[in-house]
Amino acid sequence: MPPPVAALATPAMLRRSDPVRGAVERLARTLPAREDAAVLLDFVEDDLREGLDALGDVQAHFYDLLLALHRETLTPVALMNAGENLHVLQRLEDLHEVVTQLRRRLSQAAGMIRHG
Repeated sequence: MPPPVAALATPAMLRRSDPVRGAVERLARTLPAREDAAVLLDFVEDDLREGLDALGDVQAHFYDLLLALHRETLTPVALMNAGENLHVLQRLEDLHEVVTQLRRRLSQAAGMIRHG
């Protein structure tokens, strides 16, 4: 039985398939080998994934709006329904929080690099 594909993949190939993992690994190589740095890296990875997920939800909402506006018949009810999406508002709040957290975490990483 041949080895699994993942076993044959080089680190560069894995980074291309998971850009978040590649970015976090790059940051890890720059930070000092300390326990607090490892914890920080976990938070950065989680925040990046959460932010990209929230951004995807917001993007999907805009695509849905475009589809609704391209329908043959535009009615007031259809327009109101298209614009009403509480989920996307929550995701925007999530995105704001994640961006704020990433700013703070990257500042911490910069401090760790500076002080070695």
